[in-house]
Amino acid sequence: MAYSETNPLANEFGFDVGGPLAAAWIALLRVVTGWWFFHSGVTKIIEGGLNFGYGPAYLQGMTGTALGPIPVWMGNNLAWLIKPGVPLFETLIGLALITGAAVRLASVGGAFFMTLFWVGNAGFGHGLVNSDLMGLLLFGTMIVLGAGRYFGIDGVLETTGIVDKYPKLRYLLG
Repeated sequence: MAYSETNPLANEFGFDVGGPLAAAWIALLRVVTGWWFFHSGVTKIIEGGLNFGYGPAYLQGMTGTALGPIPVWMGNNLAWLIKPGVPLFETLIGLALITGAAVRLASVGGAFFMTLFWVGNAGFGHGLVNSDLMGLLLFGTMIVLGAGRYFGIDGVLETTGIVDKYPKLRYLLG
């Protein structure tokens, strides 16, 4: 049984990887991951506006991590971008995933955030596998599977011919 991106519900009921249940599951993962980030960003905006002071402090405290002086430098020199950027980008990443728009691009941003969170929590009290790594894996899944194509705006955009005219858009959409 083959999967049809144009009509994922046209196939019979089945659990195979290319079937409609897989498409629905990928879409569900995308929306739930999006809600997680959207909620995190909106909560920060409601509580403190676009002035998330913990962001730079968090990076400045990453002195003994595998990333070395890079996050500390970011916390010291990019606070003007990080304070508004964290709540804004979390919100936008979440909205993109919820709607299925530019999912790969948004997921790269989410993976960047989750990498910083994972390495920043370098105490690894529960080992290397923790919730930050699981979030990173979710964003990687969105990138690899082109999750925006399943019941998302990316799937609609790819059928309009825009991608035929600008094929490099495939790297951002999906």
